[in-house]
Amino acid sequence: MKLNIHIFISAVKALRTNTARSLLTILGIVIGIMAIIIVMSVGQGGQDLILSEIESLGSNTLRVAPGRESQGPSDVNQFYLDSIGENEMAAILDESRVPNVIDVMPFLVVPGSVSYQSETMFPQMFGTNEIFEDQMDATPVDGVFFDAAQVKTRERVAVIGADVHEELFDSGDAVGKKIKIGSHKFRVIGVLPDKGQALFVNFDNAIIIPYTSAQQYVTGQEHFNEIIVRAVSEDVVEQVRRDIQLTLREMHDIEDPEDDDFQVNSQEDLMKTIGTITGVLTAILVSVAAISLVVGGVGIMNIMLVSVTERTREIGLRKALGAREQDILRQFLIESVLLTAAGGFIGIVLGTSITFLVALALSSGLGLNWQFSFPYSAAAIGLVVSATIGLIFGYFPARAAAKKHPIEAMRYE
Repeated sequence: MKLNIHIFISAVKALRTNTARSLLTILGIVIGIMAIIIVMSVGQGGQDLILSEIESLGSNTLRVAPGRESQGPSDVNQFYLDSIGENEMAAILDESRVPNVIDVMPFLVVPGSVSYQSETMFPQMFGTNEIFEDQMDATPVDGVFFDAAQVKTRERVAVIGADVHEELFDSGDAVGKKIKIGSHKFRVIGVLPDKGQALFVNFDNAIIIPYTSAQQYVTGQEHFNEIIVRAVSEDVVEQVRRDIQLTLREMHDIEDPEDDDFQVNSQEDLMKTIGTITGVLTAILVSVAAISLVVGGVGIMNIMLVSVTERTREIGLRKALGAREQDILRQFLIESVLLTAAGGFIGIVLGTSITFLVALALSSGLGLNWQFSFPYSAAAIGLVVSATIGLIFGYFPARAAAKKHPIEAMRYE
């Protein structure tokens, strides 16, 4: 035991003799572990944010969107297909076809700019109905939200976010003023409070108008980008989903479900999909970051070989005084493992600090409900992997040192 402690102390002293070189040697390990911590922490934080926003809609909601189930990035254009429109929404609201539905909320993207007098900006604009106010907790702090009558009569009215209010009206009175969207003027009837990001919508930078007005005066399209359907309870969600699927297949003359030109997803489906996507992306990024660990390991081996060469006479002297091959092997292996473990620890500290600052900036600067997440598993894996790299890449130099003949080593100049 005393001999082992002596070997450990000798290894530490040897590393401290060349502190600057030791720090530069472990730089690859530090960067690799730091990158893994950042990727996993930010990935988990992003996933938690998205899932919490999805959950905010309630477990009794379904998302009806155009196009088949997305098969990858090439299917991004599914969002812009025209298979879901006014007729489909009316059919879903038909109790004889789809019972147990409380209400539906259409969602229509409105591209373009908005202007007031000399001010122009490009906010996030979309059309919806009066259900949006209750469903998304979007009650104006000044003025009112549009009602069902205004949606039905296609009134040109708008509810604006806090940032839009400040940009266009310099925080002055906005209710009653008219803004220009496309070539038509819309009257501002409500201003939302500071709300930040929720469910992929930055409410502060948003303009919300009746979907009917958006269709007639701005986009000219009759279809929706998606519809949110709210069932009477979570217990009947699956039944409502099946009823919607049967109804839409009948309307679109679809016999084979494989030919569906729409998709109906529950909250559970969306959460699983998001979890899968973020998991795959995180794994890919972690794999890329792990390359620097291999590079760092090669650097460790290179420096350890240099160290063995520089300390050839020391190795010969130790052997002449009775040190065994396994003692020399252990000392150089301990040096290698200490180097990489120290790099792993520094990487964890730096990675954690950076992700904490990122979470703080996103939550306070952008108004996101971003929670800092420390990946304990990544930290544990990082330390184990860095130590293992030390063993693997340090073994060859350590064995080379252990095999040196004491007499030849003593003669080395």
